[in-house]
Amino acid sequence: MAEIEEVAGKDIVIRFDGTRCIHARHCVLTHPDVFVPNVEGAWIHPDAASAEAVAALAHECPSGAITYERRDGGAAEAAPLVNTLRLRENGPLAVNAPLAGAASGHRATLCRCGASRRKPNCDGSHRAAGFVATGEPAELASAPLAARGGTMTVTPLKNGPLQLDGNLELVSGTGRTLNRVTQAFLCRCGGSKNKPYCDGSHRKIGFTAD
Repeated sequence: MAEIEEVAGKDIVIRFDGTRCIHARHCVLTHPDVFVPNVEGAWIHPDAASAEAVAALAHECPSGAITYERRDGGAAEAAPLVNTLRLRENGPLAVNAPLAGAASGHRATLCRCGASRRKPNCDGSHRAAGFVATGEPAELASAPLAARGGTMTVTPLKNGPLQLDGNLELVSGTGRTLNRVTQAFLCRCGGSKNKPYCDGSHRKIGFTAD
């Protein structure tokens, strides 16, 4: 597993974890001067933009591969006011919440196709596997949560689903609220007929994962 790259600039330190990157390309499209694509050698340049711009760029990284440390007295990343999990069409589960457990930080993209070699994180294997799962499932009736933020824990159950504990709103790819929960068991084998929820299909298909 690759180590985290750390590059210190005058006002901000950038950390890049390649094991979490899903190549969403926000970084190289928004600030190709900071994250320079397709070059040999140094490719991360914290001083090419303001610390504020670099921090904003990190906040747009869905996988949490990009994090930072301010050296100019600026604020660290704030926890979101509302914990969300967004369903990516034919792709992973994108979480934005203060994460403890198997996922950490404030953002993670969690595999739901069953093929990732970096479980519980997505590594893009859904594309090669031809994984198909809607980002627009039907809404379920749910009451507003008493609290909408706070720490969440992601626990991959052995040979089974992802157990998520904490306040969470499941959101479609177009922004519809699908469900509000304080605990959920979400499919990560790719076989559930009730995606994004587990329906026990991991047992039928012999899914294995720690």
